Amino acid sequence: MAHDQVHESARAGAGMVATPHPQATEAGRAVLEEGGNAVEAALAAAAALAVACPHLGGLGGDGLWLIRNPAGRVTVIDAAGPAGAGADVAFYRARDFDELPQRGPLAALTVPGTVGGWMRAQEAARAHGGRMPMRRLLEAALEQARAGRTVSPGQFRAATRARAALDAVPGFRAAFLAADGTVPEAGTHQPCARLADTLEHLTLAGLDDFYRGDVAREMAVDLQRAGSPLTRADFTAYTARTRPALSLKLPGLTLWAPPPPMQGLVTLLTLALFSRLGITEAEGFAPVHGLIEAGGRAQEIAAPALTDSIVLSADPADLLAPEALARAAAGIDLRRAAPAQRRAAPDIGGAWIGAADQDGLVVSCVQSLHAPFGSGLVLLATGVLMNNSGAAFTLDPRALAPLHPGRRPPVALSAGLASLADGRVIGLGSGGDGPALTEALVLSRYLAGAPLGAALAAPRWRRADRLLLEAGFDEQVADRLAAAGHDVEIIDVPFSDAMGCAGAVVRHPGTAGLEAAHDPRGEGGAGGV
Repeated sequence: MAHDQVHESARAGAGMVATPHPQATEAGRAVLEEGGNAVEAALAAAAALAVACPHLGGLGGDGLWLIRNPAGRVTVIDAAGPAGAGADVAFYRARDFDELPQRGPLAALTVPGTVGGWMRAQEAARAHGGRMPMRRLLEAALEQARAGRTVSPGQFRAATRARAALDAVPGFRAAFLAADGTVPEAGTHQPCARLADTLEHLTLAGLDDFYRGDVAREMAVDLQRAGSPLTRADFTAYTARTRPALSLKLPGLTLWAPPPPMQGLVTLLTLALFSRLGITEAEGFAPVHGLIEAGGRAQEIAAPALTDSIVLSADPADLLAPEALARAAAGIDLRRAAPAQRRAAPDIGGAWIGAADQDGLVVSCVQSLHAPFGSGLVLLATGVLMNNSGAAFTLDPRALAPLHPGRRPPVALSAGLASLADGRVIGLGSGGDGPALTEALVLSRYLAGAPLGAALAAPRWRRADRLLLEAGFDEQVADRLAAAGHDVEIIDVPFSDAMGCAGAVVRHPGTAGLEAAHDPRGEGGAGGV
């Protein structure tokens, strides 16, 4: 699809779900059709994604849920796991590491929280009238796993990028590559019998078995054999947490986002700073430059607070105080780019899921393994692919995110909710690197009047070692950005994987119904009843 083609949103009256894969979207839609609520639909979709999109998230990854109830209260389910008790600097120094490994068994150092998040989400679903058993919610995922997944174009591209780094990691070749070590083409059938067995066992024994039962025991044995510092005791100790959301009021708008170490603070800071710049244009250089500068400043301000340190340098809410925002916004030059801190552009994956129903529940959820395919370690007995979220740590004790047992890394997870003065409620999010800035960009475009599908499809930017602009970006704006001091690089393809994959769901007021769309950068979409 070219950028100048229309990317339509979907509409429905009773329930809506949006995901980056059609099988996951259908799994959620079927639950809604059977009378399930939005949380149950999101759960079914999340489980289906764990099979259909193994490079983006799964049982061995992390999760984040924002759930807005019909009364307007927002709950955060923090399902990101901590470093294991044996994962400390001494462990890696003793193995001659000066830096944390990015891939392989030693990169699997944090407890996967996804399944714990599903447990908390089911509790939330039941609190709002949900009655579907977990076996029904895992049904589509189990059926897919039994039949074998079909390699998607996104999985093919991700495996092509990751193959060299992961080919020798235990279990990766057998699970995701052809017998000769090549990357299977999109459309290839891939068996995943061990994962199917695990899902079926969890439907019978209950999800808690993943942490305190047979599945946990089998995973612990395979992790120890592979050399990971994680132990069964680390799994036994883990529970996903329910936490209050960060919130921010702007003119005509209230925003909610997850607290640190999730990235939601960056979204709130970006939009708060941008709103203070006095930019009235919806298109052109000013809003693009202003949002880029606001995003860069937001990242700088938020960085010390995005660690799961024993003592935070500041209360995140203090950073959103009017006085602090005014000082930060005053330092943004509307004509010139501020010096940008150069950093490598990591390949970060993730899958966003949104759902809403006619009763007023709105869900914004994201699952991730950190990098696509995470650590690459596939546990033999269970088929679980382990995350590498611990790669966000460092072995430098003076850095912002030093490795420490029991500490959670500053993972690239973010999802948001917004309530507009006209009664609309929006759930949105993105996978990939810089998800918080993608949320801010998509929401700002939608609030400026772009249709939902167009706000998601329009060319995006990403700030890494340079300012990356997606193919199709307005050439005159790109030239002005370069003239203003931005180090611009044009990505030569539209709908680039480098921009992540975003989505949004909207509950309109009154009888206007529900609307949703998912990024054309993925293979998914929206479906409703």
